[in-house]
Amino acid sequence: MRHEIDPDSFPDWLRRREPCRHRTFQGIDLRPHDAEMASLPQARDPAEACVFLGCELGPLMAAVAVASHALVFPELPGRHYQPFRHRLYSVEELFNGFNPADPGSYRNTPDWLIYRSYLKVDSNNRPYHPAQFVPVGPAEILARRLHDHFVGESLRAALRPFTPAGGGRGVVAVMGGHDRRRSDPLFLRVARLSRQLTLEGYLVASGGGPGLMEATNLGAYFADHTEMDLERAVRQMARPGADAYHEPEWLSAAWEVRRQFAGQEPRRGRSLGIPTWFYGHEPPNIFSSMIAKYFENSLREEGLLAIASHGVIFAEGNAGTVQEIFQDACQNYYETYGFRSPMILLGRASWDPASSEMSDDRSSPDFGNKPAWPLLSKLARMKGFTDRLTLTDDPEQALEVIRSFREPGQLG
Repeated sequence: MRHEIDPDSFPDWLRRREPCRHRTFQGIDLRPHDAEMASLPQARDPAEACVFLGCELGPLMAAVAVASHALVFPELPGRHYQPFRHRLYSVEELFNGFNPADPGSYRNTPDWLIYRSYLKVDSNNRPYHPAQFVPVGPAEILARRLHDHFVGESLRAALRPFTPAGGGRGVVAVMGGHDRRRSDPLFLRVARLSRQLTLEGYLVASGGGPGLMEATNLGAYFADHTEMDLERAVRQMARPGADAYHEPEWLSAAWEVRRQFAGQEPRRGRSLGIPTWFYGHEPPNIFSSMIAKYFENSLREEGLLAIASHGVIFAEGNAGTVQEIFQDACQNYYETYGFRSPMILLGRASWDPASSEMSDDRSSPDFGNKPAWPLLSKLARMKGFTDRLTLTDDPEQALEVIRSFREPGQLG
């Protein structure tokens, strides 16, 4: 088994002077340690050989690497992202260069520039339909695949302290519509629910984008503040011109709130966002303390549901949320990860509407209702996990379901 060595873990590894075998070195400038690295015991055959990903090798170690069957992948420069990442993204990194007083400055941030290198947009900076990818060669495709792989590795490492095995309460995902306005009462309801989960020690995760995803991460961010502060922040963010993600002041209004309510205990208000550049026209929200952003949406969707070992709450949403319901149901149906975890559908009329609560009239308040519950219930009956399903209008009931759930082997 190969052990990964990144810039953070490298000093301790070098201090132990272990053999340079079965190791993958990732994004490290090894030139200052050239003689020391070259003097270590090296691989004796290709099976033991080290891999160097985007590392700078000095002349001594470069010669030793060749003689020791090592694989050396050079740095892949000229990109707005690092293929060989060793940590998750932060808001500061993705939004570097953004000026809240100039909403258009978002177009100069790494987040937008990476998106522009991936998908074509029209003169109004909107994606084409159908999506048109920027033509690239094999080197760029490889760089993106490597990027997504290492984001996944960083995510696994970042989650360990939050799992029951790592001493945490567990990870809970909250799903919901990307187009939900901040002024919608459901936005505040989801934010309050997320805040309470965070206060009780759970790590909440969302798709990292706008709408109810933002409400999720916002609620966690306000675990270090009062509920009245949260309500005030939502009102402030829901001002005209900032209420929905496609409005010009959407990002600036959030930035003001984030600056105004900077946490005194940042670890208390931690949360995870997992967005994708496939939907890069929807900026990631800025309230996630950890951001695992992928190019490939398929990795993002499956991964977000897979990490939510303590349950998923599905608030009202669109086709994407329906997809997530049945993708999660598939994981429970086949017991993909060794056990089944709670699925909570929040909003009875949304997910199990009576015939009188359904309409194809776009102007009707019932237009968005979708009868997902009957099919989900049937799947659960077929495989015996009805005890993992909850349909409710009450966020407190959702909390009770999460609180009462225990992973196999979890105590207390």
